[in-house]
Amino acid sequence: MAVTPAFAALPSPKTFPKDFLWGASTSAYQIEGALDVDGRGPDIWDTYTKQGRITDGTSAARACEHYTRYPEDVALMKAAHFNAYRFSIAWPRIVPAGTGAINAKGLDFYDRLVDEILKAGIKPMACLYHWDLPQPLQDKGGWQGREVVGPFADYARIITKRLGDRVKDWMMLNEPNVVSIFGYGLTDQAPGLNLGEMGVLKALHHQNLAQGAALRAIRAEHADLRLGTVTNIQPCRPDTDSDADRAAAIRWDAVWNRVTVDGLLRGQIPDVLAEKMAPIVQAGDLDNIKFPIDLLGINYYSRCTMKYDPDHMFQVWWGDPKADRYTFMGWPVQPDGLYDLLMEFKNLYGNPATFVAENGAAYDDVVSPDGQVHDVERTQFLQEHIAQVGRALGDGANIKGYLAWSLLDNFEWSFGLSKRFGIIRVDYDTQKRTPKDSYKWYADFIKQARGL
Repeated sequence: MAVTPAFAALPSPKTFPKDFLWGASTSAYQIEGALDVDGRGPDIWDTYTKQGRITDGTSAARACEHYTRYPEDVALMKAAHFNAYRFSIAWPRIVPAGTGAINAKGLDFYDRLVDEILKAGIKPMACLYHWDLPQPLQDKGGWQGREVVGPFADYARIITKRLGDRVKDWMMLNEPNVVSIFGYGLTDQAPGLNLGEMGVLKALHHQNLAQGAALRAIRAEHADLRLGTVTNIQPCRPDTDSDADRAAAIRWDAVWNRVTVDGLLRGQIPDVLAEKMAPIVQAGDLDNIKFPIDLLGINYYSRCTMKYDPDHMFQVWWGDPKADRYTFMGWPVQPDGLYDLLMEFKNLYGNPATFVAENGAAYDDVVSPDGQVHDVERTQFLQEHIAQVGRALGDGANIKGYLAWSLLDNFEWSFGLSKRFGIIRVDYDTQKRTPKDSYKWYADFIKQARGL
């Protein structure tokens, strides 16, 4: 039975079209485990973990053991009435060195997974890159150079040739801004290089180039596939009304949001970054980055409230979001920001087809004496954000679906196993799955929305 907190204003399931996509998202590295199984090669997160940089000292060696337990996980999706599921392909499972020899056992695994998803009546939506860059490519510079562009396009050809007869929706990248800022500009995520502003801008630009090359490579061989990408977008607001804070918010918006979105949709570099990026951008780059995609995935967690700070990159740092609630990650809960950004795509970008590819929250879940997980805060979080999606739909935004983050508690990158985002709890010792109250509410809502 679905659990509905009395205080939460529920969105009406009738707000959504019957063919609206409902489900959840995951990423390979966070759930699969089996890091040294069946020919998978090393990646940058394996290296980052071995360097002792995971805060709780854990690793993704087991994670959720999805590599072997995927039938159980797909069954849980089916029981929740999902009609869509976004997962990622592990590049080092397919091409262990990043380029060259293909690993047949890696392809076989995704064959099995896709067939299981389809058997459950669920649309598989595959993402090519969710942060697991093969270490041999990082050893050659990774996203700091153009040498990664060709191998990424080749990998795209390989995997779509194998799965394109069944998987029709393909996303190229996941959150290139996060990869660039926290992996190359700072040390918070793999590869953790602390290269500052130019490290960020190089990583952004070369991911854009690789994405454009992969989109063209796939389209040249598969006219029937729906192609897109997934980006983390956060409306940027100044901490105060000062000129310095307003300018800081504009700069951060350019770095965090516009380099990726304006590059793909408009073939443009934000004006505020044009001078800094001039040494990186070569003739023809912007034409190669721009591509007419079919579907844009949008990840939303909160707004960005930014202030002027000369001691940080781009002279920007986080200000006070002035929120009344925060998640276990310390992120503000701001559902109306999702409405704002969905309407931004309608009003500023020609209303492209979009879907919410990630939206969710980490809380300090506990198992109650009754053996259940009564995650009231996460349930409310989902309700409030789905309500904003319905509001944007009603105001004409071209939204095709909503996928929660995440299906399972999992390896939360540099935080290890200490942060739980799942609507299904995973006991990492026993691997037992326990659907949380948020899962039960979401399943009931989807059932009504789909008219089942």
